[in-house]
Amino acid sequence: MKTINTSSAPAAIGPYSQAKIVGNLLFTAGQIPLIPETMEMVTGSIEAQTERVIQNLSAILKEASTSWDRVLKTTVFLTDLGDFAAFNAVYEKALGGAKPARSTVQVAALPKGARVEIELIAEL
Repeated sequence: MKTINTSSAPAAIGPYSQAKIVGNLLFTAGQIPLIPETMEMVTGSIEAQTERVIQNLSAILKEASTSWDRVLKTTVFLTDLGDFAAFNAVYEKALGGAKPARSTVQVAALPKGARVEIELIAEL
């Protein structure tokens, strides 16, 4: 097992790693819209928060020498499923042709008041 850590994504805000590699699979921790350099939350629209989360995950994928086209599964947590269409538009544009399996669920709350959190599993 190998731990992935990059300064291009937010540092863990608890006792966990940004990601782990086991065999040829990468498992990320959930990413919220924190700006890595300042560890401050992106505030405002679901679109802005989603863009930041995808940038954070992209940095972890890059550090692990993989990419969105190798992502097998994402799990998306939204605090309001009313944001689904706006979230989905940003997600689809950012991922391009990549279409991993996905689950999307509404949750009561996310760390630091985030509106979106995404975790993923990718093949190396």
